[in-house]
Amino acid sequence: MIYLYVEQIFVYISFLILFLVTLLNLINFFFEIDKINHFSNNGMKFAFLCTTGFLTTRFFQTQHLPLGNLYESLMFLSWGFSFLYLISNVKNKKRLSAPVLATSALLVHAFAVLSLPHKMRESMSLVPALQSQWLMMHVSTTLISYATLLFGSLLAIVLLSIFHGEIKRYCVGNLTNNFEFRNKNYPMISKNFPKQIITESFSYSLFLNSRKCQLIHLLDKWTYQAISLGFSFLTIGIISGAVWANEAWGSYWSWDPKETWALITWLIYAIYLHIRINKKWMGKGSAMAASMGFFLVWICFLGVNLLGVGLHNYGWLI
Repeated sequence: MIYLYVEQIFVYISFLILFLVTLLNLINFFFEIDKINHFSNNGMKFAFLCTTGFLTTRFFQTQHLPLGNLYESLMFLSWGFSFLYLISNVKNKKRLSAPVLATSALLVHAFAVLSLPHKMRESMSLVPALQSQWLMMHVSTTLISYATLLFGSLLAIVLLSIFHGEIKRYCVGNLTNNFEFRNKNYPMISKNFPKQIITESFSYSLFLNSRKCQLIHLLDKWTYQAISLGFSFLTIGIISGAVWANEAWGSYWSWDPKETWALITWLIYAIYLHIRINKKWMGKGSAMAASMGFFLVWICFLGVNLLGVGLHNYGWLI
C-alpha cells in the first residue's frame, strides 16, 4: 500500500510541475525572458526526477521493468520527452524545441493520469508472453523511438506552418552556407513613394526573411537529427520484437495489426530519410513526409492497442 501512495505523490507532483513548465515555456516563446528559462529548466529537472521516482517505485513493486501496461508505457513516454527536453537545452541555446517537448510531456502525462480507467493504472503481474528478457530490449527501445520520432515530426509540422506564413520571400541555401534571398513576385513599386521609405521597408522585409530562413534551416536540421535517431531505435525495436515473437509464438512475423502498422511507420520514416539524404530536399518536401509519421506513430502506439485487435492490445475502446 505504501508503494501506491508514493507513486501517486510522484505522479501528481510531476504533473503539476509539467503544467507550470509548459506554461512558462509558452510565455517565454513570445517574450524571451531569461529568468523564465532558469525556472523552466529547473522545473523540468524536478519533474524528470519525479517521473523517474514513479518508474523506480513501480519497478520495486512489480519486480520487473515498468512497461507491462499502457499506463506504465505512457509514463515512460512522458519520461522520454522530459529527457529529450533536458538534452535539447544543453545543446540548443535558442530553446526553440522546449515548448514542443514540454507540451508533449504534459499531454502524454495528462492522458495517462486523467483519462485511463483506474483498473488500467494498477500494477499487475506480467502475462507469460511478457515474462522474457526481451521485454527491456524491445519495449524500451520502441518507446524511446516513439518519443524521438514524435519530437521530430512535431518539428516538421512547425516547419510546415512556417512555409504557410504571410512573408512572400524565400531562401535558398544549405544547412551551413549563407542564405540567398529571392522574391517570387517583384511588385510594381510606385514612383510616388519616397526612396527612403522603400529602402527601409525592403530592409525590414529582408530582416524578417533572414530570421525566417534561419529558423527553417534549424528546424530542418533538428527534424533530421531527431528522426535519424528515432528511426535507429525503431529498427532495433522491430528486430528485437521479431526475435521475441518467435520465442513466444513460434513465428518471427505474423502480420499482427501492431506489426503491420509498425512496418508502415518504419517505411514512412525511411522515405523521409531517403528524400532528405539523397535528394537534398530541405524544408517543405521532406517535412510533409515527416509530419505524416506523427499520426502513424500514434496509430501504432495507441490506435491498434486500444481497439483490442490482435496480440498487442489493451482492449479499452471496444
